[in-house]
Amino acid sequence: MMLSLVPLLPLLAAIVAGTVGLKRPALAHTVTSGAVGFAMVAALIVSARVIGGEPMQVSWYDWAFIQGYTMHVGLWLDGLSALMISVVTFVSFLVHIYAIGYMKGDPGYGRFFAYISFFTFGMLMLVLADGFVQLFFGWEAVGLASYLLIGFWYTRPSATAAGLKAFLVNRVGDMGFLLGIAMLFTYAGSLRYSEVFARAAMLAETSVGFWGMHGSVLTLSCLLLFVGAMGKSAQLPLQVWLPDSMEGPTPISALIHAATMVTAGIFMVARLSPLFELSPVALTVVLLIGTLTAFLMGLVGVVQTDIKRVIAYSTLSQLGYMTAALGASAYSVAIFHLATHAFFKALLFLAAGSVIMAMHHEQDMRRMGGLRRLMPITFWTSLCGALALIGFPGFSGFFSKDAILEAVAESHLPGAGFAWLLLLLSVFVTGLYTFRLIFMVFFGELRQQDPGKDHHEHGDHGIHHHAPSESPMVVWLPLVVLAIPSVLAGFLLWRPLGLGEWLRGVVVTHEGSEHAQGAVAFALHGLWSPAIYLAMAGAAAAWYAYVANPSLPERLRQRMMGVWRILINQYGFEALYSRYATAAARGLGLVLWRVVDAGVVDGLVVGGTVGTMGRMGRLLKRLQSGYLYHYAFAMIVAVVLLVTWLDWGGR
Repeated sequence: MMLSLVPLLPLLAAIVAGTVGLKRPALAHTVTSGAVGFAMVAALIVSARVIGGEPMQVSWYDWAFIQGYTMHVGLWLDGLSALMISVVTFVSFLVHIYAIGYMKGDPGYGRFFAYISFFTFGMLMLVLADGFVQLFFGWEAVGLASYLLIGFWYTRPSATAAGLKAFLVNRVGDMGFLLGIAMLFTYAGSLRYSEVFARAAMLAETSVGFWGMHGSVLTLSCLLLFVGAMGKSAQLPLQVWLPDSMEGPTPISALIHAATMVTAGIFMVARLSPLFELSPVALTVVLLIGTLTAFLMGLVGVVQTDIKRVIAYSTLSQLGYMTAALGASAYSVAIFHLATHAFFKALLFLAAGSVIMAMHHEQDMRRMGGLRRLMPITFWTSLCGALALIGFPGFSGFFSKDAILEAVAESHLPGAGFAWLLLLLSVFVTGLYTFRLIFMVFFGELRQQDPGKDHHEHGDHGIHHHAPSESPMVVWLPLVVLAIPSVLAGFLLWRPLGLGEWLRGVVVTHEGSEHAQGAVAFALHGLWSPAIYLAMAGAAAAWYAYVANPSLPERLRQRMMGVWRILINQYGFEALYSRYATAAARGLGLVLWRVVDAGVVDGLVVGGTVGTMGRMGRLLKRLQSGYLYHYAFAMIVAVVLLVTWLDWGGR
């Protein structure tokens, strides 16, 4: 019963907030925050029961019957899903509290809380799924919720376009995901995790032909499933939607980027590790895609000026690290980084929101500076998040990121050496863009605002005329709470997740690549890692460029304008999709409209039928003259024809 409350409480709260709460905003945030808070408590209680023990299963109902197969709906709780529901409900609860202050006065206040509560429900259903049917339901539920939340300010064309982009790009990934599920069902005959895993070896030996080539069913299924993960977790080349998701309110940025939608792909591959582990080809693809995403998207973050977009590209890069760990078969290490990343990335987004509020919704870092004296709580919590992000020794990101680097270094897959080198370079890039943000926002002097331009996230507040100040307690308190696990989570979760103790028997684990030493021994060993010094070198480079010699970045930009344009345009992915993919889709739609719909359907099928019936009607109308002798003549002709036919047939 308590496990069922975990996803159902946010759903019920979303229904209440979406109906009664629309006219009573205080009721909306009270009901949703309370429901998610109780769901968090229930999640922690049931998680404590299964960690180190037997999994928990709850059957709800049978949804459908297809050719003797029953599609079942229920909940499955083991070490992996226990970790996920704990992290999701914890971060979601803090985001709910934060949003009470951040969204105050917004005309869509009640609607906002209904959406984020529904978002939480969708993610919980995804991670608690006991099979592919419910996994796909949760997968699509968070996709729908993200569309509603990214385009929350629907009166702004940019927000509507961003929500639509997220929805459409994810449909591309979801097509591959659905085809992968269909292939597994076709060859394994089941959609339950345990039954498909039991047939994994058989699937690996079964060959299937496609495009004139042959490969194993398992490899093709894993590659198709990973296409879905590329869409949800924004891996190259399906990463274009995630930066634009910044058009939504900042609390949503924190929720989407930290612990929910973007981690769904990482969770899915880890959950299906018994399948991926039997396909070296799929693992190699996962490793290389993750590595390229980590490095290339980190470079794009270096040239961004919008504070939220810098953190968004950081999310893309960190998701690349997690994906690379999955490719190196270090599934528990990938989940370890997922957990630590959830805390410090939520902290950084909420801290950015605190800065945006203080600057009256200014998001351009070039118009900030000197805020560490005016906003001390936001500054120190942001610094904790930044140090965790770059993997500074002792902070949570240090443990999980260094474990990923070691796992990739120990991998024997083709291209693993290249991946390790590129991930090391990504560490320097992470230090550079992270402390570029810190120095531009919190150091130096407060730069002059542009009085002729309105830089607002909400879009309905006037330009501010007073100095920024620390945010109210309802905003900074979640920052302080998140700063604690941002510092300590790596040390506390090292043995359960880094060593894979919670996940042993749930995901594939390898003792050799997931380190036998304890947290202290690993930390001391990690002090010799080049990653630490590369991260600090990146931070030092940011200090020199933005504090000691602030004119340097602009001079470099002018000298390297070509490189800057490549980075600011995301290597041309946006142009590629808008000029070719979108144009091709529009062209196909035009052909289908003019040729198929207007020409064939309306012209031949519908129009032709209507025209034929009209002509027949006009002919019959002429026969209905109303004169008796016309009808008598027609009867005589008919009788003559009938007698003639009968006589001719008799002969």
